[in-house]
Amino acid sequence: MVKLFAVVPLLALLAAVPLAWGWGLSWLDVGLAVFFYCLSGLGVTVGFHRYFTHSAFKAGRGLRVALAVAGSMAMQGPVISWVADHRRHHAFADRDGDPHSPWRFGTTPAALAKGFWHAHMGWLFDRDKTNPRRFAPDLLADRDIAMVDRLFPALTVVTLLMPALLGGLITMSWWGALTGFFWAGLVRVAALHHVTWSVNSLCHMIGHRPFEARDKSANFWPLAILSFGESWHNSHHADPTGARHGVRRGQLDISARVIWAFEKLGWASQVRWPKPERLARKLKTG
Repeated sequence: MVKLFAVVPLLALLAAVPLAWGWGLSWLDVGLAVFFYCLSGLGVTVGFHRYFTHSAFKAGRGLRVALAVAGSMAMQGPVISWVADHRRHHAFADRDGDPHSPWRFGTTPAALAKGFWHAHMGWLFDRDKTNPRRFAPDLLADRDIAMVDRLFPALTVVTLLMPALLGGLITMSWWGALTGFFWAGLVRVAALHHVTWSVNSLCHMIGHRPFEARDKSANFWPLAILSFGESWHNSHHADPTGARHGVRRGQLDISARVIWAFEKLGWASQVRWPKPERLARKLKTG
């Protein structure tokens, strides 16, 4: 049942694609949507999550600001509040204090259905706000990041209107601007939201748990590509500061490859790659 809540809307979206093809969707719309999905999605996974939240690597000023801007374009909230919420999640994972645990209401079918909704998106509408002075004082003290945080409303406008602008200019038509706004703006943001929220909900309910962790985090392979490697969630909770979450053979982790590229280019340093001996200690033996 939980899988249906997450998968059915995505299947409905995919079903809409062939219906819209030729009159409301073009290869340009697809290209723009994929580009902005990757730009904003990696801004969240590499920037907001692995860099700002967990300090999985060091970055210079230019890359820091670029990651903060790209992550803000995902429309998941300003960088400081996003990081504060996620650090709080790790501090209290699946216990009292976790802002979005699906196990908050119990383990009965009804409680889990309610918990899934809460973890997936309900917590965004009815929650006690995380104190950034407690969970993100380093970012509050960073003038560059504090400025990007304040610019979040403007970046929200940019992330929706830039695809429209590009679509209009490339096709030299208002129709191209409208379809660019719809597919690469609204639909792209909505799809990325649900993929990110699924890491909070599905990846704490179902999947494989090969590593010891203090919570119910799980690896859920169907989301690996769309989440850029974030759905290897049990591996992440076992080693939160690791730059790679897909630590086992065959576990695709696009975010880790991006960090690897940053390191090779000299843009990132002191990358915290997973160490085999540490992973071996965390591996379940039973």
